[in-house]
Amino acid sequence: MANIYELRRYGKAAFLVAAAAVVAMFLYFSSSLISDLQAQERQRMEIWAGATRELVASAMEERPGTDVDFLLGIIQQNTNIPVLLTDSEGNILDQRNFRLPAPDNSSDPRNTEYLGRKLGELKSSPRRIEIDIAPGVVQYLYYEDSTLLRRMSVFPYIQLLVMLAFIAVVYFAVLSTKKAEQNKVWVGLSKETAHQLGTPISSLMAWMELLPDYGVDADTLAEMSKDVNRLSTIASRFSKIGSEPRMELVELRTVVAEAVDYMGTRISPRISLTFNPGTADDPQVMACTPLLEWVIENLIKNAVDAMEGSGKIDVSLDATHTMAAIEVADTGKGISRKNFKTVFNPGYTTKSRGWGLGLTLAKRIVEQYHRGRIFVARSTVGQGTTFRIELPVAH
Repeated sequence: MANIYELRRYGKAAFLVAAAAVVAMFLYFSSSLISDLQAQERQRMEIWAGATRELVASAMEERPGTDVDFLLGIIQQNTNIPVLLTDSEGNILDQRNFRLPAPDNSSDPRNTEYLGRKLGELKSSPRRIEIDIAPGVVQYLYYEDSTLLRRMSVFPYIQLLVMLAFIAVVYFAVLSTKKAEQNKVWVGLSKETAHQLGTPISSLMAWMELLPDYGVDADTLAEMSKDVNRLSTIASRFSKIGSEPRMELVELRTVVAEAVDYMGTRISPRISLTFNPGTADDPQVMACTPLLEWVIENLIKNAVDAMEGSGKIDVSLDATHTMAAIEVADTGKGISRKNFKTVFNPGYTTKSRGWGLGLTLAKRIVEQYHRGRIFVARSTVGQGTTFRIELPVAH
């Protein structure tokens, strides 16, 4: 059963890897698109520079066949790429498509300062085209990305955030749905178990009343009565799963001591089971006694199974003004750190038999009904494990 959770862990990893691959592919194609647009704008600026070169050359050499209107049309068609044209000394000869601070006055000092700052920025960028006007006469064309290209550059990251948010929502929605389905399964299973146990328990109780007439020893009857009553208690516990149990103010030391005493007579004599109250004060908590005893008994049973017939189990109690803690420590085979949380998953078990529901139900009882915590406090493979239950103290 433990392999189921290994497979689930691999499934989650596979989902995340697939999602990362989709995102990476999207970013790759988006980056390629941006690069293509940048190359196209570069080509447009090369054509713009060529048209400028031809216009100046035709004016200097007075070429009668030059189509000036066509060349001017090429230059004027650029309405979205910001352009600066300078001479070889860095003096600005012309500008286009910049959002100037004073758009109605090109000689405004604010515009001059703004364009000078832009020129300084563009000189350190690769967006420069050299224009050979005539021998010894050079002009430089500087340009920025168009507004459309700048928006396109940001758009992939916006889509990436949307994709990541969508993947996260889907991922957590699936996990929540699985958890809700599991809860329904375990609640239904618990109630059905209680229902199925009810009939044979009632029958056993009836037989217990008839046994004295058959001369059965009183001591034997007393022990049998304890076990039948215990079966009834167990059935009652199962029936409470999924329903809000009735909580009462109880003395925690008494509850723990009774659970330890009950288990002490039902485990191997080669296993030492001790209870250490730990504190002079007996902490009081709001609890459902049958369910809380079930949790403690379940931890002791798991400890017995982990030790395979012999060892030591120490149950201890400690408390502060706000929190009471129960620890069940064994000298069993231990749990690897990677499984500290997995052990509470439904179906997780290291035994050849059993459904692996004990710790799952224990976690539900402690955390959902008693508003506490249950976790693996410490464990060393080959040396033992300590489970810890923390409950709020009632004031």
